[in-house]
Amino acid sequence: MAVSLKKGQKVSLTKDNPGLQNVVVGLGWDVNAYDTGSDFDLDASAFLLDDSGKVTGQQDFVFYGNLSHPSGAVVHQGDNLTGAGEGDDEQIKIDLSKIPGNISKIAFVVTIYEPEERHQNFGQVSNAFIRIYDERNGAELLRYDLGEDFSIETAAIFGELYKNNGEWKFNAIGSGYQGGLAAICNSFGISTQ
Repeated sequence: MAVSLKKGQKVSLTKDNPGLQNVVVGLGWDVNAYDTGSDFDLDASAFLLDDSGKVTGQQDFVFYGNLSHPSGAVVHQGDNLTGAGEGDDEQIKIDLSKIPGNISKIAFVVTIYEPEERHQNFGQVSNAFIRIYDERNGAELLRYDLGEDFSIETAAIFGELYKNNGEWKFNAIGSGYQGGLAAICNSFGISTQ
């Protein structure tokens, strides 16, 4: 039975699921009926962070341009250019046993591709969610529906996996950013210049 989370709520993944190793993070969204003259292209990414809340290098940023972390712990399943259809729009597979020891948190982010050029923002997106399920049996472990509290933001941190006393937990964040992918990259220690 999946746990439905509210913003700011935290839940343990591994405590109630002993032996949990391979999970899939599914991210999804719908685009409202706005005509901005361009199609929407939202992109999911994962940032592997150390205790300082920063990446240790470019390899810790997994996205459509870098589909796999060198450890094999985080593997992006590819870019969905339209977001059309039901279910997950993009997926990121996580092998909890392969996450490097210096990584204490993985942040899951969704950004709008070329938001300024396309005149788009998260106020034009609805039904955004993040969910985590067990890859072995497809059982959904948790789900967080972001709600409609965004307006001019062009990027959002949906949630994060983090390690606490040997357990992997999930934090439902739902924080928006202006400045798109560059702003989030900068906050996590990646230069976009």
